[in-house]
Amino acid sequence: QVQLVESGGGLVQAGGSLKLSCAASGGAFSRYAVGWFRQAPGKEREFVAGISWTGGSTHYADSVKGRFTISRDNAKNTVYLQMNSLKPEDTAVYYCAADSTTAQGMRSMSRSLHYWGQGTQVIASS
Repeated sequence: QVQLVESGGGLVQAGGSLKLSCAASGGAFSRYAVGWFRQAPGKEREFVAGISWTGGSTHYADSVKGRFTISRDNAKNTVYLQMNSLKPEDTAVYYCAADSTTAQGMRSMSRSLHYWGQGTQVIASS
């Protein structure tokens, strides 16, 4: 069983940066792909970025390509999401998830992923 805890959210002005962390405990986290997702008020949860268990493959939603970077440090059981050039439309609760799939599989399997964190709020003010 893997437990995931997100941190690093907060309030930032549009154009600013934040770095989210997803720390894992229990289970074989280093063997799982990890994804970041977000859910804005009144909207469905959407895929943001995914990374393979080795870190060698990444996949991004078009809306964040070139602005967000996903990375991982398996020695620390942690996955990161560096968010630059934040826009008001990036405002949402951000969740990380893990499962035995690929970086791209985090998007296609988002409704059936086994492990989820509790989320961290990101607000990008205009």
